[in-house]
Amino acid sequence: MTSTGAEIDGRTSSSSSLGDGARKTGRGTHSHTGGIISGDGTGKVDNSSLNLQEKKSADVSEDQEAGLLASAPSDHTKRTLKGRHIQLIGIGGTIGTALYVQIGKGLMNGGPGSLFLAFTIWCTFILAVTVSLAEMVTYLPISSPFIRFAGRYVDEAFGFAAGWNFFVFEAAMVPFEITACNVIIHYWSDVVPAGAIIAITLVLYCLINVLAVHYYGEVEFWAALGKVLLIVGLLIFTFVVMLGGNPLHDRFGFRYWNDPGAFAELYYEGSLGRWLGFLQCLILASFTIAGPDYVSMAAGEAENPRMILPRAFNAVFYRLTAFFVLGSLAVGILVPYNDPEMTKAFSSGAPGAAASPYVVAMNRLRIGVLPHIVNAMVLTAAFSAGNSYVYCASRSLYGLALEGKAPKVLLRCTSRGVPIYCVLFVLAIGLLGFLQVSNNAAKVLQWFVNLVTASQLINYSIICVTYLRFYSALKAQGIDRRTLPYRGWFQPFAGWFGLAGCFVMTFVGGYTVFLPGNWDVPTFLFSYTMIFITPVLYIGWKFLKRTKILRADEIDLLKDLDTIEEYQRTYVPSKSGNSFYRFLDWAFG
Repeated sequence: MTSTGAEIDGRTSSSSSLGDGARKTGRGTHSHTGGIISGDGTGKVDNSSLNLQEKKSADVSEDQEAGLLASAPSDHTKRTLKGRHIQLIGIGGTIGTALYVQIGKGLMNGGPGSLFLAFTIWCTFILAVTVSLAEMVTYLPISSPFIRFAGRYVDEAFGFAAGWNFFVFEAAMVPFEITACNVIIHYWSDVVPAGAIIAITLVLYCLINVLAVHYYGEVEFWAALGKVLLIVGLLIFTFVVMLGGNPLHDRFGFRYWNDPGAFAELYYEGSLGRWLGFLQCLILASFTIAGPDYVSMAAGEAENPRMILPRAFNAVFYRLTAFFVLGSLAVGILVPYNDPEMTKAFSSGAPGAAASPYVVAMNRLRIGVLPHIVNAMVLTAAFSAGNSYVYCASRSLYGLALEGKAPKVLLRCTSRGVPIYCVLFVLAIGLLGFLQVSNNAAKVLQWFVNLVTASQLINYSIICVTYLRFYSALKAQGIDRRTLPYRGWFQPFAGWFGLAGCFVMTFVGGYTVFLPGNWDVPTFLFSYTMIFITPVLYIGWKFLKRTKILRADEIDLLKDLDTIEEYQRTYVPSKSGNSFYRFLDWAFG
């Protein structure tokens, strides 16, 4: 069976064909002869592969196996997230306030044409990262997969740098989203103190993430569903009002693409100014559009991962592309890039959704109720995004501990499979949200968040490098990619394409400081600190542990594979307790 964007082969027999196909090579050998699925597609077992597997097993002594098991920490998380949870986590985790509010900044800087082109172009890079990550994670769906793959497939020091880069980014965004919830609530009233809102948000995050991963999945499912309904509703709203379905009966269509125009000038007049406007939109897109990393972080706690993860990875790209590309088109239709209300809202730091192009358009068209609905849904988006950051940060820390790159005490899990100390550590970082109570301290919090804005692009670059080493290992060890449960299109070219785009944009983000008269030391440090820190982490761990960059034939593609395949062989689908949840599992799974 195939699907657009990637090829998904042999659902019912993928786990056995993949495992034995990989084991035929052992480690660093080249004796692969084609997997265990026969050429006629009947699924018959190739006896030669079983003999090779028996031979490999005989070559490893019981003492060696016992030693390996004793030295490797075991993963105590539990697979309780259903397909519908994974699907919506992948979508909801990446739809924050940017799609509704901050996207207006891109419109102001570049105009509707630049915004639409930038978001469309950047989605092609997200596709490249998605298919690269999907191929690795569906092959070996373990906890914190891409962090651990970086160490296994490239260099242990590379994995150390990758893990801490991702953790710092996710953890820093927790207090940021907590304060975002506070600001959004103040759109309506300042009666509730900021400290109380921040405390309530932290308590809710604690309850959701400490009780059991199932509760996290359920909360994210409904929150993400609300985000999807909101953006779909806003797209329909755009279509209706542009054709005259508004109180003013104004059939404005694409009026604002002509007046004031499709491309705004930024910093300079003429072609250079329009190019810089487009570049600013591309920078916004690179920090706004995300997706595949959130699905992968749930891989170790997903039921039947080799069945549901390929679907989730495909869904992330298609749905997010539709939402972000169409969303960028919609705001350019609704509001001119020089709209005075939107400009004033951003310059004055108006709370909540006041600066949203959608709300600005609703106010202009004299639609009175919808702005409050939009603000309420934006609040849900911010809360959900913060909840996702708590989950991803705690799981990345747990993955580092599993690989011996973080203190072993963090491996402690509750009886329900929650890495409790990891969650509590991330929530402790969330206490930085109380800095928002003081105006001066709030600036410190914003500086802290700005320091890690490049981390997301560094993370995507790391994923692409890791995939290229994974691809080389498959080739060197004679493993046919057609035996994998998910085979991405255009590889390895997609991996190189994603790496080139993400790596270049990592350095472009702070380009404005290099323009004549724009040099600013704080802005330079905010833009490039993590770019300097990540190599330091790599070199430091490499010097401390004397690690080496692995050759393709040295990469161990078999570690943890037996555990995954045993789970797949013995997996029995669990049915929800009532018909309503069974319907949801069917509709969204």
